[in-house]
Amino acid sequence: MKTDKIKIAIQILAFIGLALSIELAFIYYSANYDKYALSSFCSINDFIDCDGAARTSTSQFLGIPLAYWGIFFYLLVLFLSMVDKLKNIKFLKFLEVFKEPGAYITFLSSIAFVCSIILASISLFKIHKLCILCFVTYFIDLLIAVISAKGLFKNIVADFKTTFFDFIDGAKKYFKTFLVLLIASLAFLAYSGITLNFVPHVKKSRAILKYRKIKYNPYRVKGNLLGSENGSVVIELYSDYVCPLCYIHNIMLHQAAKDFSNLKIIHHNFPFDRECNPYINVNMHPDACFMSRGALAAAKQGNYWEMSSLLYENQPKKMKDMVKLADQLGFNRDKFIKDFESQEMTKELDNEIQKGSALEIDATPTMYINGEKIVGVKPYYELKEILIKHGAKTN
Repeated sequence: MKTDKIKIAIQILAFIGLALSIELAFIYYSANYDKYALSSFCSINDFIDCDGAARTSTSQFLGIPLAYWGIFFYLLVLFLSMVDKLKNIKFLKFLEVFKEPGAYITFLSSIAFVCSIILASISLFKIHKLCILCFVTYFIDLLIAVISAKGLFKNIVADFKTTFFDFIDGAKKYFKTFLVLLIASLAFLAYSGITLNFVPHVKKSRAILKYRKIKYNPYRVKGNLLGSENGSVVIELYSDYVCPLCYIHNIMLHQAAKDFSNLKIIHHNFPFDRECNPYINVNMHPDACFMSRGALAAAKQGNYWEMSSLLYENQPKKMKDMVKLADQLGFNRDKFIKDFESQEMTKELDNEIQKGSALEIDATPTMYINGEKIVGVKPYYELKEILIKHGAKTN
């Protein structure tokens, strides 16, 4: 294949890859930040799902969406494919440092294809989501590498060597410029990778999952009161002891009660368990009713909140396990069992469930902060902002 035809083929492939990467960037944005966006055309089912892949933490690298990396790569390939003409322009004479652009394209596209294999493996075996457009770009990377190297392995190795030595020569010739660009690039990547400010959904997810890894609530309190008795910022919480996100939320609210002086947190049981909750369609959390009774029985002995933390952490499913927790807290065992099994307890739990149903609670955790309804778990930094907006005062 003649040199001009090779360049044209590479440019066509790079333009296709660029167009696909731009489309993937739109999909990434819509999937993560536009709650009104419709599903993309390549989200067909649970497995073939571009939107689902875009929502995972693996859709970014060093805090930058993979689609943006793709845009940068294809623009760089296009630039290298035209650099021989560009370097003839007087004020672009410094581009003479690019001696063998074809070799650099081979090197970069080969690295891109290796990364593609890694991403394909993650897609198929870790997140179990197939992004069709992503896989098309993987093949484009391979084709660019093969065409630019004229298909021979020994040519690829030679191009790698050429790229390496030309890079060293260029860095020496323009050392100051190279050093400034290197420092600036590394600083930018460090900033994006550490702060995750360019991928806030990943930052949010990691901030929440950090609490899921905590096995023991370090902020737990004893008693029936969480926060201040006369707190001006009142949080009415509806949750379920089997709900994993409620476990996280419980720790966050305990932390907030220590960080702020004027919070009052009131817990209401709304178990997604048809054993006691007739207002739900799906029995999502069996044994949640059982645990709710345990918390309410603990309140009769003045330690609702510590029992709540133990319920989240231990997930008791039998009475003997529940009694062990009561013993751990120093309760009167006979009284605890009697309260647990009493009709009064049944009525109290039923009243809480009816309150939640009247408010049309359809997910846990749901909380009302001075009347403002908030569904789900927010990262702690967002929760603090919301509390401060409502007048919470830091200790």
